[in-house]
Amino acid sequence: MRKAHEAVGSVEVYSPAEELFNRRRRTAGLLLGPALLIALLVAPLPIPAPAHRLAAILAMMVVLWMTEALPLAVTALIGPVLAVVLRVAPARTAFAPFADPIIFLFIGSFMLAEAMFVHGLDRRIAYGALSSPLVGRSLLRILIVYGGVTAGISMWISNTATTAMMFPIGLSIVAHLTEGREAEKGTRDFAIAMMLIAAFGASIGGIATPIGTPPNLIGIGMLNRIAGVEISFFQWMLLGVPIVVLLFGFVIAYFYFTSLRGLTLDMSRTSRIREELQRLGPPSPGQRNVLFAFGVTVVLWLLPGVLTIAGLGEAAFARGYAAAVPESVGAMTGAILLFVLPVAWRARKFTLSWDEAVRIDWGIILLFGGGLAMGELAFSTGLAESIGRGITSWLPNQSEFALTVLFTAVAIVMSEAASNTASATMIVPVAIAVSQAAGVNPLIPALGATLGASMGFMMPISTPPNAIVYSSGHVPITAMMRHGVALDVVGFILIVALVLTLGRLL
Repeated sequence: MRKAHEAVGSVEVYSPAEELFNRRRRTAGLLLGPALLIALLVAPLPIPAPAHRLAAILAMMVVLWMTEALPLAVTALIGPVLAVVLRVAPARTAFAPFADPIIFLFIGSFMLAEAMFVHGLDRRIAYGALSSPLVGRSLLRILIVYGGVTAGISMWISNTATTAMMFPIGLSIVAHLTEGREAEKGTRDFAIAMMLIAAFGASIGGIATPIGTPPNLIGIGMLNRIAGVEISFFQWMLLGVPIVVLLFGFVIAYFYFTSLRGLTLDMSRTSRIREELQRLGPPSPGQRNVLFAFGVTVVLWLLPGVLTIAGLGEAAFARGYAAAVPESVGAMTGAILLFVLPVAWRARKFTLSWDEAVRIDWGIILLFGGGLAMGELAFSTGLAESIGRGITSWLPNQSEFALTVLFTAVAIVMSEAASNTASATMIVPVAIAVSQAAGVNPLIPALGATLGASMGFMMPISTPPNAIVYSSGHVPITAMMRHGVALDVVGFILIVALVLTLGRLL
């Protein structure tokens, strides 16, 4: 069974033109980033010395992040290192965010996701859903179930790994149903819809839970450490799930009217999906163990919200539970179970080995820690306050609505040019700083920026899921841009509307 990172690496490719663009972009970043650092260090800025030096460091980091001149995690480490070297903050302060409890929420959830992939639980779920009698022989139902399973899995594991797993399944469905009719426009539209629903569904599904995509935890972590706003797992889902349902519903309706309506294919070939499920055989001990550990973790995450709904949120047990079992402890509990639940006791083989566990995406963890560190330093040195006052002085309208619209739009645009994670790392602290300078509660604008960073549907370079499905050869760049911009616009409207309404529940 391939590991998640192996599956992703096998399909995430770019065209020669995109590779050339990326190489030139990285070269420009390597030159411009250090030059900007030096220029700002010697420039006279009307702010205290620590904030001045931090501004130069952050400017270089933004350039390196946007150009991806260095691995994103390396850039995230450069910031705290330079902050210590340039005496912005002592080492203990600069590196403390790398031990934030949310870091362990990342680690635990990533290990659970790796175990799902190692034992093929995600693939069993996908084939089981697609072979259901409810799917039948309807192209629309195939699209709904295929995209729905992708979005559902992406709620709990990386959207990149989810797309990598669902991508070959989608290719197989397209090949079986369009055999002999590949040149027809209707079948080409169906192939485009199947490929894009894998990428778009994975990105959309990640919005539903805090662990679904790194920008969610980045926003939650920065609101907690910088603004003192705590958002629980259950509270996030009160906002995230409705956005996912509405956005996914739009995507299905959109592809139906643009690609599926009036199209007929030979649906008898869908029986091959059922054959794939049969080849998997009965659930393995490893799959059962992963499902058990995952179920325990989800219960631990959701129990505080359930108690609140039951009217017991202020009971002594509920308060004690919240203090003893925060989300990070719940995630690590599930991860630890993977190392003690056996799949072959006599051989002392357990559900997850350490060699498998360490294959999780440590780069995202380091990126989050570095971003959180620089966000905290920006506020402690007064740089964030200066940036906030400077930006608000140029804004004609500083209301909660205007700031939410602004930062949601900026995050969406930024996510088209940089990774979703880097976009959230850059935009969310600025949204908090500007909101505070304008006398606005930073929760709503920061949520808009966080969710906006999970968009980015227009280009293959916008997100790894886009790059994966683009490699199929079924999706012309013009088609991805045309369909992606429609989803970006609708996503912007939904995010602003729901953040301004449901966001207040948080």
